[in-house]
Amino acid sequence: MAFFNKFGSLVRQSISQNGQVPMASMLNSIRCMSSSKLFIGGLAWSTDDQSLKDAFSGFGEVTEARVITDRDTGRSRGFGFVSYESTESASEALSAMDGQELGGRNIRVSYATDKRQPQPYNSNYGRNPDY
Repeated sequence: MAFFNKFGSLVRQSISQNGQVPMASMLNSIRCMSSSKLFIGGLAWSTDDQSLKDAFSGFGEVTEARVITDRDTGRSRGFGFVSYESTESASEALSAMDGQELGGRNIRVSYATDKRQPQPYNSNYGRNPDY
């Protein structure tokens, strides 16, 4: 039911902004809402994988909790990801944890989106190739 309420509010918001519902935006919203992976931003530098998992395990079965670290220094980059077994658990965790304090900092929680693939270098990018 929460899914349909969220979906309805997104459609109403899109219609009120420009009078029509952009299909790509609507499909992206549906995809994100059906995700069981969350992005966690604003983490304290001391937060590690286990403490992140412990903080989010009260909402359901956490399949993975990972704090992203710098490749060169090994230090936290201040964000991470938590994956749940079910989309319902992820939705509940998002609602409950967004804006809450963890490790002395207020965290931001949202649905994770797929990493965009880097575009290949093209010297004619943005130019007409006929020139």
